Amino acid sequence: MKTKIISAFAPASIGNVSVGFDCLGLALERPGDIVIIEAGTKPGATLIELQGDNGELPVETEKNVVGVVVQSMLDALGRDDALAIRLLKGLPLQSGMGSSASSSVAAAVAANEYLGKPFTREELIPFAMEGEKLACGAPHVDNVAPALLGGITLIRSHDPLDIISLPYPKQLYCAVVHPDVAVATRDARAVVPETLPRSIAVKQSAHLAAFVHALHTNDWDLISRSMVDLIAEPARKTLLPHFDAVKAAALEAGALACGISGSGPTIFALCKGKTSAEEVAVSMGKIYADAQIENEIYVSKVNSKGAELL
Repeated sequence: MKTKIISAFAPASIGNVSVGFDCLGLALERPGDIVIIEAGTKPGATLIELQGDNGELPVETEKNVVGVVVQSMLDALGRDDALAIRLLKGLPLQSGMGSSASSSVAAAVAANEYLGKPFTREELIPFAMEGEKLACGAPHVDNVAPALLGGITLIRSHDPLDIISLPYPKQLYCAVVHPDVAVATRDARAVVPETLPRSIAVKQSAHLAAFVHALHTNDWDLISRSMVDLIAEPARKTLLPHFDAVKAAALEAGALACGISGSGPTIFALCKGKTSAEEVAVSMGKIYADAQIENEIYVSKVNSKGAELL
């Protein structure tokens, strides 16, 4: 009898997309994480292998996001299937590219398939959020939603959960640079102000509304003008060395806009077309290279599929 093995891939994602703090997310094509699930030797979820984390993630099942996600699914179903989990990390940790969300989503998709698809894609979101809660201290959705559903997602409400998939120009690409700099999510959240002046709130709301309209109408100029972050970027950029120089280089190379991916240190730029994105990515990476900071660059169109079975 053939052994049942299910593998799923979940991509990196850009949280906030500058203009939508904690409510916008965008899926990339790569990098991403892979979760493999097969029959275990004891009831419940058991993490049996962990690769690509440089020994930094917990190996205990109840302390790792993939174990928490899969076990929460079993608990919800009232089942005690024996599931063995392997996590292959392709995403750098604390990168600002939704590393924990990618693992959580891949685990949810693989487990759902293994268990006979008891849940719809949308119904998997609360389980993946349990992984985010473990990793970040709060059940964020801005990385989970795009990693799972693909595209660009807008979280209108967390309770009740209301997620909207937005249209976007098919030639919308991202140039991404990940410098070898550590920025802890809790530190990045700590510097964001708890309150905002009314004038800032009004301006940010207008930018977000304009950005959503621009996506619907394929208005490239409006995308560029409206992708403004008046909330997190002014506070967080002090945690990112050379941020202003990288942003200036991206815009000079032709990017529509540039900002911090999630909590950083990754920086992303939106571009029109692959060629432009490639040029922008090289320009961004050169700033770090000149400063003798190791970095990786990625070029990706918006990933329309999200997580997928392998």
